[in-house]
Amino acid sequence: MTPVPSTTIDLTSLSLSHGEGRRLELPVRPGELELAGQVYASATPEVRAKLDISRSSSGYAFRLRFGVRLEGPCMRCLEPAGTDLEIEAREVDQDRTGDEELRSPYVEDGELDIGRWAHDAMVLAMPARLLCREECAGLCPVCGESLNDADAGAHDHGAAPDPRWAKLRDLQ
Repeated sequence: MTPVPSTTIDLTSLSLSHGEGRRLELPVRPGELELAGQVYASATPEVRAKLDISRSSSGYAFRLRFGVRLEGPCMRCLEPAGTDLEIEAREVDQDRTGDEELRSPYVEDGELDIGRWAHDAMVLAMPARLLCREECAGLCPVCGESLNDADAGAHDHGAAPDPRWAKLRDLQ
C-alpha cells in the first residue's frame, strides 16, 4: 500500500484571533486505498478542496469539502468501476482540554495534515459496494466467468453432489 500523501498547513501562520475564520481553496492529494487486495484511487491525483478554519478561545474548528471520482475494480466482477463522491468532513481541535474527543488526530505541533484527513474522509465516504453497474451479476462461483455477459439459461453447471454423501456413493 502506498503511503498517504501529506499536505500540511501551519495554523499559527494564519494569525487568526479568537472568533476569526478563514476559507482556503487548495490542492489536495487524497491518495489511494487498498481494500481486500484491490486498489481504489482518485481519478485525478490532485483535487481542489475548500477548507474553512475557525478559531475559538480554546482551539480550532475545521470543515473540509471536495469532490472526487473514485475508481477501481467492481466488487462483484472486477471490471473497472467508479463513483463520484462529494465529501464534507468536520474536525475540532481544542488543545487545552484533556478530552481526546476534542482533539483532532490531524493536528500536530500547530500543523493541520489535510492530505491524511482527505484520505480518511474519502475512505469513510466510499460506498459499501463499488459496482461497475447497478445490476452487476458478478462472477460464477464455479468457473469464474463474468455472469454479466453470459446468457442466464446457457450458463448452468448443474447441481454438485453433496460431499457429505461421498462415502455412500463409493458403496455402489
